[in-house]
Amino acid sequence: MTSPTVFFGGTFSVRTGGRGLHEITSRVQDVVSGSRVQRGLCTVFLHHTSASLIITENADQDVASDLEAFLSRLVVDGDRLFKHRSEGPDDMSAHVRTALTQTTLGIPVAGGRCDLGTWQGIFLWEHRHRHHDRRVSVAIVGELAG
Repeated sequence: MTSPTVFFGGTFSVRTGGRGLHEITSRVQDVVSGSRVQRGLCTVFLHHTSASLIITENADQDVASDLEAFLSRLVVDGDRLFKHRSEGPDDMSAHVRTALTQTTLGIPVAGGRCDLGTWQGIFLWEHRHRHHDRRVSVAIVGELAG
């Protein structure tokens, strides 16, 4: 007999301290655990156009600073190419950074937890210089424990 398929969702806010990576792995894991889904899929969605989501190493802080350094070289704040400047020199560059990364992640669920690799963490990547309150939705679909 198979377990019933269920859907569960939750939303939380993250207050960022400005540009950079903010780990949200434990917050996502809390929603997954609360769903009681043992095997399935977790979708994480960010409701913004100037921040993004990534999965990257969470053991060495140099990874975060290296990613930020690379993206800062690739997408320059205040680039004269950009016409959209209504919210400051980091506004359009933040939109480009988001377009190059992603606002949705799909993560397998196994054993009632996100099935991440040993050194993987889920991060909200703030692309604006000042702090923001960011809304994250988590949806889990899968099977409950038998």
